[in-house]
Amino acid sequence: MAVANMTDLNADNMKMRAQLKAGGITEVKVLISHPMETGRKKDDFDQLIPAHFVQLLTASLNDKLVLEAQWGTGISKNPYLTFRLTGAAVGDMITVTWQDNLGKTATQQIAVTQA
Repeated sequence: MAVANMTDLNADNMKMRAQLKAGGITEVKVLISHPMETGRKKDDFDQLIPAHFVQLLTASLNDKLVLEAQWGTGISKNPYLTFRLTGAAVGDMITVTWQDNLGKTATQQIAVTQA
């Protein structure tokens, strides 16, 4: 079950999977659709493309913060993130939220499944 909540973005900007693996480790994979522009690239008319990148990403397990990442222009277009955590059970909810430098945000929630 995935629930998306976006500001000015389409509902397909994040794809997530959270699986409980052997040994009690939960692996979370997140693919974010985002241009991640540095502000140093030029368009076809030799004009600079304005910077547009994810600045802050957080992940929570049942509303408890488990990851906070501050990103910049060094992250590639459509970033892919994998992280692992302990203490999750099947059915627990993982929530990932990001905010970019233009103030746009996205939040998606998914239940942990058995691998």
